[in-house]
Parts: sequence; structure tokens; C-alpha cells
Amino acid sequence: MSFATWIGFVIAACIIAVSPGSGAVLSMSHGLSYGVKKTSATIAGLQVGLIVILIIAGAGVGSLLLASELAFNVVKTVGALYLIYLGLSQWRAKVQVGGVAAAGARSELPSLQKRLLTGFLTNATNPKGIIFMVAVLPQFIDGAAPLLPQLLILGVTMCSIDLVVMHSYAYLAASMQRYFRDAGAVKKQNRFFGGMLMAVGTALFFVKRGGAHA
Repeated sequence: MSFATWIGFVIAACIIAVSPGSGAVLSMSHGLSYGVKKTSATIAGLQVGLIVILIIAGAGVGSLLLASELAFNVVKTVGALYLIYLGLSQWRAKVQVGGVAAAGARSELPSLQKRLLTGFLTNATNPKGIIFMVAVLPQFIDGAAPLLPQLLILGVTMCSIDLVVMHSYAYLAASMQRYFRDAGAVKKQNRFFGGMLMAVGTALFFVKRGGAHA
């Protein structure tokens, strides 16, 4: 892989990471609810999901998914329903109200394993990610060179960029925690992000197999 090709991928990866999506919404939601440090587990899960999508696209499985309407619709439906479930859970999340010495009202903290799984499933079941990867990844792969080293370089690059961007989203959201000290404000925050996740999930139902080429 040439340096120019890698720089091109860095630019593409930055655009992908910064573009608002389910991962960004989730990072902001957890950042505001739990703080940056605890959101790192969620973001780590997002990266594992991202790597899975990268491997699927790089191995050509993504092309098979796009070629099969049934397989694509199954992935799309699972991803959409999961985001809607996630949004509904956020909407209905319990709010804990601390004492005088406590930081104030906050959403109930899920376990580390649940935050990791939530991040992983959010990216791994996103058909838009698969479509984009299948459309974009081949442009940065040299067919005459070994595939595995190239996928490794691209994967490390994309995850490094996404880690920085998602933590930035989480940090920006966490910096607003002081405005959400009472239970009513936290409930509004949960319903806002829950509604956004449900909206993103609903939008996935309208994703078409040729969407990446539109």
C-alpha cells in the first residue's frame, strides 16, 4: 500500500467517523449519562463492531450480503430493531437521584459487559456500514499485494480515528453534565437520545442495497 493510498483512506475514515450516525449518538448519550471514562467501554465495543464490518467487507462476504436480498434484509431488520430497542430502553431508563453530596441525578449505569456489547452490536448490525465499506474499501486495496497486511493497516487506521472522534463526541456531551443535575432534566436527555436512536433505527428500514452507489 502506497503512502498516497493510505492518506486517501485516512481522509475517507475521518469523514466516516465524523458523520453523525448511531455510533455518534450512542457515544454522546453514554458520555452525557455516565461520563467519558465509563463511555470508553461502549466506544471499545463500537471498535470491535467496526473491525467485524471491515473484515466482512474485506473478505468479500459483504458483497455476498449485498447480492442476496434476503440476507441483506435480515441484517437490515436486525440492525434496525436493535437500535429501536436501544432507543426505547434509553427512553425508559431509570433515573437515580443522589444525595446532597452526590453529583445529582444520573441514569442507572449498565455493567461493563453490557456497555461493550451495546457498542459492538450497534456497529456490527449496521447495514449502512457494510454498504459503505463494500463500496469504499476495494478502492484502497491493492489486488497484487497480500490482503491481510492491508486489512490490518486499514483496520488500525480506521479504529484509531474512530476512537478519537467517538471520545470527542463523548467528551463534548459529558461537558454538559452540569446542566443535567435534576431528575427531570435527565429524563428529557434520555428521551432525546432515545428518540434519536429510534429515529436512526427506523431510517434503516428504508436503506436499499444500492444505497451506497446513489
